[in-house]
Amino acid sequence: MPNRLAQETSPYLLQHRDNPVDWYPWGPQALERARDEDRPILLSVGYSACHWCHVMERESFEDSATAAYMNEHFVCVKVDREERPDVDAIYMEAVQAMTGRGGWPMTVFLDPDGVPFYGGTYFPPDEGRGMPSFRMVMEAIVDAFEGKREEIRERAAGTRARLGAIGAVEPNRELPDAAAIKETTALLLAAADRENGGFRGAPKFPPASALELLLCRGETEVVEETLDAMLAGGIYDQLGGGFARYSVDAVWLVPHFEKMLYDNALLARAYLHGWQVLGHQRYRRVCEQTLDWMLGEMRGPEGGFYSALDADSEGEEGRFYVWTPAEIRELLGDEAKAVIELYGVSERGNFEGANILHLASGPEASAPAGLDAARRTLYEARAKRVWPGLDDKRLTAWNALAISALAEAGAVLGREDYLDAARTCAEFVLGSLRDGEGRLLRTYKDGDARLNAYLEDHAFLLEALLTLYESSFEVRWFEQARELAETTVARFGDPERGGFYSTSADHEELIARRKEIGDHPIPSGNSSAALGLLRLAALTGEHRYEREAEGVLRLFAKPATQHPETFAHLLRALDFHLSATREVALVGDDLGELAAVVRAGFRPHLVMAGGPQGTDSPPLMEGRTTVDGEPAAYVCENFTCQAPVSDPQMLGDLF
Repeated sequence: MPNRLAQETSPYLLQHRDNPVDWYPWGPQALERARDEDRPILLSVGYSACHWCHVMERESFEDSATAAYMNEHFVCVKVDREERPDVDAIYMEAVQAMTGRGGWPMTVFLDPDGVPFYGGTYFPPDEGRGMPSFRMVMEAIVDAFEGKREEIRERAAGTRARLGAIGAVEPNRELPDAAAIKETTALLLAAADRENGGFRGAPKFPPASALELLLCRGETEVVEETLDAMLAGGIYDQLGGGFARYSVDAVWLVPHFEKMLYDNALLARAYLHGWQVLGHQRYRRVCEQTLDWMLGEMRGPEGGFYSALDADSEGEEGRFYVWTPAEIRELLGDEAKAVIELYGVSERGNFEGANILHLASGPEASAPAGLDAARRTLYEARAKRVWPGLDDKRLTAWNALAISALAEAGAVLGREDYLDAARTCAEFVLGSLRDGEGRLLRTYKDGDARLNAYLEDHAFLLEALLTLYESSFEVRWFEQARELAETTVARFGDPERGGFYSTSADHEELIARRKEIGDHPIPSGNSSAALGLLRLAALTGEHRYEREAEGVLRLFAKPATQHPETFAHLLRALDFHLSATREVALVGDDLGELAAVVRAGFRPHLVMAGGPQGTDSPPLMEGRTTVDGEPAAYVCENFTCQAPVSDPQMLGDLF
């Protein structure tokens, strides 16, 4: 008989609805039962594309004896970390403090008030490999809860204080200066793996934010090495486009095969910017193939984007993606030899007897004649296999990242289909992911939107709407962005210390209210809010937006300069704040040629507005006129403008 998770919309929670465990979703019902019955809470956190989450489910949560013990001694709560990043972040910090490491599945034991007193990650069903069994852990917890209750109670206040400490960080009076940014860039370059690309050793996650920071700083060598290594590796889907979540090795060959929307949205922009700076057509190709994958495999009928494709199919990790030489020969006949050589396919294989396709001769390997047709043949054959599981919930934050990537690529590459997809997705988020009072919601599935949106949802969407405005010059997106900025400041801001809390003032009360930081694998809400507000300030001339962004920088920019890999998006905001920012206003009925000049290069310290004469929103457009009836460009710095130009070549000379 299904448990309480059957009423949820999260694909991850629904995967557990038929477990014999008496699961609760996170919420007051579970917490009230724990307090009423004075029971500890067993909190299990994971996500749908998590391989070891599936393993622990098969080994433990589907086992009737294990479930019976869990039900007898605990109130059991299951959380999708992607739906509830607030819950995940609190208890992940606790587990990392207790054990020195973290990850998913995460298993945490809480007192009836929700304060953690023990935790870990994956626990096997049997003792071995230096790990206790899950049953042994639970028995020890039961003994401790009964025999050391006073000690657990005494430690709770200190635990609460530690978990809430980041929300009480005091701001620095001074911000790091340009010299500090230069030193930080040197630190980031020193951490690069100059042989294999990326940073440090295995496992390797795609470092999109760090690459973007280096491009902002004019550093291209590490960016080129990393973009090349990833596109040539097995982490990149050579047939279907898109990137896996990370590589288990140092050379980007063997991925953890799950494909996340957020990685691909961020990497599409990194490759787009790499193409703008370095001119390699292979970067443009990867950008477009990644966005085409998003549109083809990850887009819902209403225009929103799904969250992830699983790593597993038919119970095996990567089975959907790997090939044998015989399979390729059967499909391609005489053309198979060249394709086998290009993708490094061998009889021995490079992954459990099969082959992960990769560019064996490197990123610049010349493609054999007919490769596009051969890729289509292999892709179509692969599509007939059993597909990995699809997490089809739509998350506001991740859809915002998709909007940004599609909008900018659409404008830069002249791909109207991308721009249309960005518009449709923005309309979906703004229309369907709101509650009855107009407040933003976190998640959507099967026509049901729920859960309060977090800071990252608001901040990523702020950046996305500004990007969509700059890509389309449709004033509605700017107006929505400005409204969202006001909401973000009002509901998430800390007027006392500065910066933003991860949860709104009207969010449910948890054991700590935090300010999340850290930009890997995705930007934090604070970093994104800072950059979005700085860009909004440049478009409007309103310094109050800049002051709010400075509040974030005063809290976190100084430690960020010592850890650039972790805080790269925040450092991009600091770099924007310290740099000479250009404001470009284009006025006229046909702005295509002038806009193309501005978009031809990667210009991270520039904002742009445009529209017909008489347009007065955003404020950067106020008073702008055409020149002798011809479209004109006003290039300004700190709202002091040069004489307008109408000739595209003259405009190009200004950059």
